[in-house]
Amino acid sequence: MSQVKKYNILYIMSDDHASHAIGAYGGRLAGLDLTPNIDALAADGILFRNCFVTNAICTPSRACILTGQHSQTNGVLDLNGSLPTEKQYLPQELSKLGYETALVGKWHLHEEPNFDYYKVMADAHEQGSYYDPAYFEKGVTEYGDLHANPELATVKEVGHSSDINTDSSLDWLENKRDRDKPFFLMHHFKAPHDYFEYARRYEDFLADIDVPEPDNLYDQSTWGSIGTRGENDSLRRVIGTSVSRRHEIRNYVFNYFPEGGPEDDREATHQAYQHYLKRYLRCVKGIDDNLNRLFGYLKENDLWDNTIIVYTSDQGMMLGEHDLQDKRWMYEESANMPLIIRHPDMDKRGVETDMLVNNVDYAPTVLDFAKGETPSYMQGRSFAETVATGDEVEGWDSSVYYRYWMHMVHHDVPANFGIRTKRYKLMFYYGYHFDESQMGTPSTEWVGKCNKVVQTPAAWELYDLERDPDEDVNRYSDPEYKDIIAELKAEILKKRAELNEGDEKYPHLQAIIDAHWED
Repeated sequence: MSQVKKYNILYIMSDDHASHAIGAYGGRLAGLDLTPNIDALAADGILFRNCFVTNAICTPSRACILTGQHSQTNGVLDLNGSLPTEKQYLPQELSKLGYETALVGKWHLHEEPNFDYYKVMADAHEQGSYYDPAYFEKGVTEYGDLHANPELATVKEVGHSSDINTDSSLDWLENKRDRDKPFFLMHHFKAPHDYFEYARRYEDFLADIDVPEPDNLYDQSTWGSIGTRGENDSLRRVIGTSVSRRHEIRNYVFNYFPEGGPEDDREATHQAYQHYLKRYLRCVKGIDDNLNRLFGYLKENDLWDNTIIVYTSDQGMMLGEHDLQDKRWMYEESANMPLIIRHPDMDKRGVETDMLVNNVDYAPTVLDFAKGETPSYMQGRSFAETVATGDEVEGWDSSVYYRYWMHMVHHDVPANFGIRTKRYKLMFYYGYHFDESQMGTPSTEWVGKCNKVVQTPAAWELYDLERDPDEDVNRYSDPEYKDIIAELKAEILKKRAELNEGDEKYPHLQAIIDAHWED
């Protein structure tokens, strides 16, 4: 890639936007015309099919993106983690390279953003409100913890957050940036984060359409393990929040039908799913329409051919697959991140790659775009060469590592780690919180209402993605895969050692791992 000048970089990130809710990725939702502007970006750039989050939850994912480090190294394991200003490496490194840095929209890393300019969504939990959101704005308000100090002054806006975040980015581009410097703008949507409050103008979008459903919404008979189902399915009612009535504490049938809904379980699930997906997809439509505004500004102001555009999400989202809601899981729909990049000076356009990348690779790649080097403290690698040529980088890693730490909270997903190659995925559910003080008494009679989380069974799951792309059949006990499993376990050990992802600091977890490694 010829780099004769420094390009502006526009990094766009939605929240929980699953790859299979983007037309360019294909899949069952592709025919709904959800994302014409994102699809056009893919047609003019490169689409990554195998991009994966390292820890599928908002705060840790964002920390990985900004630091180029996995969760144990950057210290942000869960939603309570924070990223100090001195560890917000990406904007600091870009500033050294002469870039003006800006951040607009959702932040969710608790400490003040270390950007030249920011306007970030403010509420007691840093999620931001869909409607009439408040913001902390650099130079206008004092940044702080609204939970601890609800009297902090904020900028109040009126309207839907997707529109307002775009208005704010356009305002910065037009009126507030230093035009003598290249810019790095992180434009972050709140949408389509649960509870999917879409702009009211989308009320009729998809109203008369039956949204296609995943087959495994209704049948999960060969999926999972005792780590995700319990012995003899004893924990099906408490592990993994559901669309159907399966999960007794949090399910979308109850959300949609607080009075009970249809007696027939399949019909109740069908109606709840349609409600769930249509709300979600209306939020997606709002994102895509606002990207049209953002891209239009770049084109009208002679910035389009001098700006690298990245579109991604902080993770994926379960859209009813395996009768699951939310993210957190290592299953494809949750762990797979959309990643589409358009570079003004790329050799090929409208190409796809199946190279395995993850979100710790984002910071090194952006720095490479800016003519910088990857600092030694970053664990990710730049894939800018692939953006330039469309070809996989020679000697690139053949696997990516994943770990979810937040054991059995919010959406009741057991703690786990695993590895993903182009064909196989091996996961280990160790089923215990990293902080023992959070644990209650282990019990298969737990009903999800105790003050502390409890231990769940340890178990392995193996999926052959070539034979079974929907991950319907756990093949861990199949003797045909004995040698593959041994190779994948060796790769897991290698990754855990290389990436500072072992459990030396958590001997209670290491004891579980050791006890079940050869199961």
